[in-house]
Amino acid sequence: MLFVLFQLIGGVILSFGWIPQIIQMLRTKSAEDLNRNTFLLLFTGIGFMEVYGVHLAMEGVGYAFLITNSMSLVLVVIILALIMKYRRPAEKKNGHRTF
Repeated sequence: MLFVLFQLIGGVILSFGWIPQIIQMLRTKSAEDLNRNTFLLLFTGIGFMEVYGVHLAMEGVGYAFLITNSMSLVLVVIILALIMKYRRPAEKKNGHRTF
């Protein structure tokens, strides 16, 4: 029970760690310094862990992991949506394309 509590508290802290980034993006209406590919990889990794969390929950264990992982997945999806919304055109002032 103690380790489930550790996982739940740690998972909530890790999930809430995304919130300051979301707030900053909403405040500045900018995603200029964020790399979309980084968040796509995070989304993919968290997505695979979500499948594992569902598997654990179906066996009657791992509910804390599933809950906190789901929170992270939702928040990373929000960040990806904000990156897409606030992304500037690929052209810089000097005319070079950036990726």
